[in-house]
Amino acid sequence: MSDSQIDVVGIGNAIVDVVAKADDGFLAGQELPKGVMTLIDGARAEALYADMGPAREISGGSAANTLAGVATLGGRGAFIGKVRNDQLGGIFRHDIRAAGVAFDTPPSTGGAPTARCLIFVTPDAQRTMSTYLGTCVELGPEDIDGAQIAAAKVTYLEGYLWDPPGAKKAFVKAAQAAHEADRKVALSLSDPFCVERYRAEFRDLVDGHIDLLFANEVEIRSLYETDSFDEALQAVRGRCEIAVLTRSDKGSVVLAGDEVHLVDVAPVERLIDTTGAGDLYAAGFLYGYTQGRPLYDCGRIGAIAAAEVISHYGARPEADLARLVEREFGGKAQQRA
Repeated sequence: MSDSQIDVVGIGNAIVDVVAKADDGFLAGQELPKGVMTLIDGARAEALYADMGPAREISGGSAANTLAGVATLGGRGAFIGKVRNDQLGGIFRHDIRAAGVAFDTPPSTGGAPTARCLIFVTPDAQRTMSTYLGTCVELGPEDIDGAQIAAAKVTYLEGYLWDPPGAKKAFVKAAQAAHEADRKVALSLSDPFCVERYRAEFRDLVDGHIDLLFANEVEIRSLYETDSFDEALQAVRGRCEIAVLTRSDKGSVVLAGDEVHLVDVAPVERLIDTTGAGDLYAAGFLYGYTQGRPLYDCGRIGAIAAAEVISHYGARPEADLARLVEREFGGKAQQRA
């Protein structure tokens, strides 16, 4: 790929995660569907927060986590998302910039507060998320800088944000700007909840605007309305340039034209919290892709990044991902296109 000022620019929800341990009884008592994300309003967010056990506040948001991973690996990243000029907004802005990611979206000065995601982690390491989007929904096409999009090798769109009309217009504007500059556009389906709500729109988006698609097994089967992973795989083949399909402990499958790459998971000494596994897999894959590495190697880097993030609480890496990748590839991880 040709040189640019930015490897990946991500567009998504700017959220502060509030992470706490919980058991299945707590989830049942709160009527929270285990292992998925549910949107909640402000009143429900306050009530759930009051009932949570001891918690950690960590800047999050799916695409923001991915960009933090890209930066940790040594890539050049930027993020577009809305926060309020409040305490959590300040935490988010500080954390993502401290991770090495450019973040210049102006904060909102009124209206809803900065978004937060209440994450309940059960002993089996599953995460159940209740998300109050707050000011995230105010993102619109006016927040998209065409020059910044044109400067990025890949524009990465977070499926979680495909809800408000303004955000949809922002996605399409960004995708058009990227393709006009001969750049690539990637989409994460994010969650089965998102796919079920917007299946037809996501299909149109994939067919018309997306070069790289990221989805887990449940999401891709839902997108093409089949119980068979193999049928879903065949359905997505050829609809975008590259489809990256993750399958938890079964590894991942990378499709590109007639190519099919099967990638094993990276070993994990102890599984603690699956929050952010897909986000960091995408980070590793996109980092490898923007450095011109073979697709199979991109998947391996994604697996390494995902394995690191599920070995501790929180959705952003704590170890030196670049060093882990260098160890795996014999010091060749920094190769650029």
